[in-house]
Amino acid sequence: MQNLHSTAELPSLRRQKILLLLERDGKVMAAELSRHFSVSEDTIRRDLAELDAAGLVQRVHGGALPRPKDSGKDYFTRVGETDVVKMRLAQFAAQWVQEGQTVLFDSGSTTLHIARSLPWDIGLTAVTASPLIAVALAEYSRVRVILAGGQLNPATLAASGHEALRMLQGIKADLLFTGVCAIHPEIGISSLHFDEVPIKQAMFDSAAQVIAVTTADKLGAMEPFVVAPCNRLHRLVTEREVASAELEGYRQQGVEVLQV
Repeated sequence: MQNLHSTAELPSLRRQKILLLLERDGKVMAAELSRHFSVSEDTIRRDLAELDAAGLVQRVHGGALPRPKDSGKDYFTRVGETDVVKMRLAQFAAQWVQEGQTVLFDSGSTTLHIARSLPWDIGLTAVTASPLIAVALAEYSRVRVILAGGQLNPATLAASGHEALRMLQGIKADLLFTGVCAIHPEIGISSLHFDEVPIKQAMFDSAAQVIAVTTADKLGAMEPFVVAPCNRLHRLVTEREVASAELEGYRQQGVEVLQV
């Protein structure tokens, strides 16, 4: 009986150790875990499925990644939060906006902060699918605002659909500030919302330069729908507290990483 009881405990103990390895390494692969624990890959896949169902990991092809910490927050919650870190990152990123440019602003609380951080006397053409960002930019007397229309996604408060997509595909912008739900050096930028993926992809295709601004909790994370690989980014702006080693994978993709 003692033996049977110990054997029954093994899966739960193994899953706890998998979580520890995930916390240490930032990702786990089924083949490596199979060798590490001397069990079959099918057994590991069942472990990862259980952990994913419990909301403890994000399953990906061949393994698992950490779950983003705040992906479940609605837009109004994120915008309403006083986030000193996001404001600092946004103020730093706003320096790349130059007089006379055409700038794409993706949806998101951080990109809203960037819009609010622009110099009051700057003149530019701003394009966005986010009504909240459009309203914020309308306060600037020398900013011409173009708002993409379509069906409003209540989760992101941004337009999606054929009308928004067609309009964005006709834009040739100097700069894009892309929103980041999750970003991983190997998998790229990914989103929780399927219908915003083509909008984001159209923005990537329309911009000469792409800047992603993100807090540390989005790094190394993944959501179900991939938007673009990291090598589509020109710059990644994130927190100064992030260890340099954690950012090396992004640099290897040719991304200029800046910590603020």
